[in-house]
Amino acid sequence: MLKKLFRWVRKDKLKLIVVPRAKHNISRDDISANALKVLYRLHRAGFSAYLVGGCIRDILLGHHPKDFDIATNASPEQIKDLFSNCRLIGRRFRLAHVHFGRDIIEVATFRSYHAASAVQNVHGMILQDNVYGTIEEDVLRRDFTVNALYYNIADFSVVDFVSGMRDLHNKELKLIGDPQVRYREDPVRMLRAIRFAAKLGFSIAPQSSKPIHALGKLLANVPAARLFEEYSKLFLTGYALATFKMLCEYGLFKQLFPRTDKFLSHSSLFIENALRNTDARVIAGKSVAPSFLLAVFSWHPLLEQAKSLEYNDAMDRVLSEQQRVLAVPRRFLGMVRDVWELQMRLERRRSTRHVESLYALSKFRAAYDFLLLRAESGDIQAIPAAKWWQTYVAADDVTKIKLAANIKPFNGKRKKSVSS
Repeated sequence: MLKKLFRWVRKDKLKLIVVPRAKHNISRDDISANALKVLYRLHRAGFSAYLVGGCIRDILLGHHPKDFDIATNASPEQIKDLFSNCRLIGRRFRLAHVHFGRDIIEVATFRSYHAASAVQNVHGMILQDNVYGTIEEDVLRRDFTVNALYYNIADFSVVDFVSGMRDLHNKELKLIGDPQVRYREDPVRMLRAIRFAAKLGFSIAPQSSKPIHALGKLLANVPAARLFEEYSKLFLTGYALATFKMLCEYGLFKQLFPRTDKFLSHSSLFIENALRNTDARVIAGKSVAPSFLLAVFSWHPLLEQAKSLEYNDAMDRVLSEQQRVLAVPRRFLGMVRDVWELQMRLERRRSTRHVESLYALSKFRAAYDFLLLRAESGDIQAIPAAKWWQTYVAADDVTKIKLAANIKPFNGKRKKSVSS
């Protein structure tokens, strides 16, 4: 009964603002054709149909979203009946995915706020919550006010219950509801706050930022597979450097990379150069892989571990410990190991045949880029090899043969001290 009372008190505090088409900059030209198909079919069938979330936020800011999410009062089963190309997914909350080839439009039924039947763990984290509600209840389940704007296909207006338009104008990220409760419900919201603030260039409202330092440890209760998904969103979307700085500022980086955090005084330049290069690649439309930054983040912990273990054993130990936090898919772990293992081989350059075989490897480019990054960041041990390989890579075929024929084999032992 108290939960129901709380729900309706919160609902009554909502201040509905409807922004008509003439007062906002969202055009149907900004919306994917497939999303419009879903919206119109729901509307013609007598259901409410709204675009909601990041796509509305981004269009209002002049950006071009890739994903379009829809909210409706139709149940998942009713949505499935309307679309033969629909699949229902999800355990914690049932969602409808409408498939148009590779394009997937996600459709969610309005959710009820804090229904009595919601299943939570001892930390307050919601584990299962398949109770549907109204749009007024649904808005209270959204995380941030700027993500709780609804575009109504019926009249092309923007519906705002939580002053999201004002916060968007003020460039402020503000949680809906009590931040302590909302972060406990889903600790990943802390990472989302950092990600959105870094991406949008927003500040986090004081009442929303204050609890993060104390509650960051709750991320330990989030499944490692989910944290890996968040890692990719944090660092592979073009805002990695700004995100890293904010994660460190709020004490969340150590929750994702506990061993790396201990070496930031040694490795911050190395990490920041890697993140800056990654952002440049994303902006240029080049591919980026999760494995490269994973190799970067754990490089100094690896060097420290290699003081007491054989190199291969040290790699196993460091990756195994990191896996407990981020469930990295096996194919990416293999790529991390390749990059690390190739560092020693790139430094040694034993013979002409050895150089040619290294250069022919599919993983050469990633390992070479890693070597250059080490040299750029002041790793004295990497600088001679990086200079030699730069010359070799830039040379024509005849010069490559001469360079490889004249190499002086590396006969020393690899230093195991942490490079600055």
